[in-house]
Amino acid sequence: MDNRLSVLFVGLNYAPESTGIAPYSAGLARQLVARGIRSRVISSFPHYPQWAFRESRPPRSRISVEDGVRVVRRRHRLPSRPGGSARALSELSFGVAAATTRFGHPNVVVLVSPALIATAVALLKVRLMTRRPVVMWVQDLYTLGLNEIGEKKAGIATTAIKVIERWCLRGADAVVVIHERFRDTLVQEMGIDSESVTVVRNWSHLEPAPLFDRSDIRQRFGWGKDDHVVLHAGNMGVKQGLENVVDAARLASERGSNVRFVLLGDGNQRERLAGLAVEVPALSLVSSLPDAEFRLALGAADTLLVNERAGVAGMAVPSKLTSYFSTGLPVIAATDAGSITESEVLLAEAGVVVPAGNPRALLDAAESLARDPARAADLGENGRRFRSDRLTPRASFDTFTQLLRELAVGERDLATRESGNV
Repeated sequence: MDNRLSVLFVGLNYAPESTGIAPYSAGLARQLVARGIRSRVISSFPHYPQWAFRESRPPRSRISVEDGVRVVRRRHRLPSRPGGSARALSELSFGVAAATTRFGHPNVVVLVSPALIATAVALLKVRLMTRRPVVMWVQDLYTLGLNEIGEKKAGIATTAIKVIERWCLRGADAVVVIHERFRDTLVQEMGIDSESVTVVRNWSHLEPAPLFDRSDIRQRFGWGKDDHVVLHAGNMGVKQGLENVVDAARLASERGSNVRFVLLGDGNQRERLAGLAVEVPALSLVSSLPDAEFRLALGAADTLLVNERAGVAGMAVPSKLTSYFSTGLPVIAATDAGSITESEVLLAEAGVVVPAGNPRALLDAAESLARDPARAADLGENGRRFRSDRLTPRASFDTFTQLLRELAVGERDLATRESGNV
């Protein structure tokens, strides 16, 4: 009989998706295996950030072993437009698919949110059918998101989401959040017991790119030798507010500036942004790239950009920062004053911050860095140092593993008492 600790992950996103939450779920599951812990995953088929399955029509279910992790993939309903009720139904469809999958007998269940509605369905199954301890791993806070992107009116759907999130948070045995500000929000504003909340920072999952011919990579993407390339990588969604970048690029074209903006990735706003950029020569779009090419593209840029819609201050921690800090390049953060993004960039001393939704300030910051390469190099090196000091995988894995072991000990003690052996 295998007496090793066993952990089940239930989450909508998993490798080979290379942006968003997937690299962290996959990274932790693989690391647990390396530490002698059995890891199982219930997930969907790769679809993010394109919101389309990479296979034209994946099967309803597939089981595989990936890097020592047993992965059960269940096809779910993709939203026609990833937002609102269509997004909710998509999450629900995955929740039902996951809940009708055999959970087995894990010592601990880890539920990854987003997707919140799927998390609620899986949590309900655990509570009705087993006594297994549950960890809710919170990457984004829906309640904050609804408040920050303009859904402050207490409609039925908004109220329901807030109730569901609070029920999940209170119903879990432990909650893992990715930033201290998330913990403060849960404790001070949502009434979650501080003893149940653990902060585990997302780590830098991309290793620095190997030595490469930078001019060759730039030529491959059509970037000129004298262009100062400002690259925004990742999801192109509503909360990124990337119309600001289009406007900054239009202004750069009008000025005759050497700054060139690049949007790398995919998302539900990509098609719209491509339409806006048709007559903006200082802006180009690049589709999502495999990890190796993604690292090369980041390293071949001159400045890396985090752009957020005005009003987005605390709903999420941009996972792209963990990758940006590995490049040795400076960062521009176009974000609200007081946001988590601002605090991270300033804490690392890795870049400059400009107001969200201010294209002129964004372009001015890029031109300033282009004129002062020594300052840009110093900022980039600060980011690299912050990564090596604060964002290494080891510390995050150790904290998460310790939490899982403590919960598993409690679960085993309960099982022993119930069997009458104590």
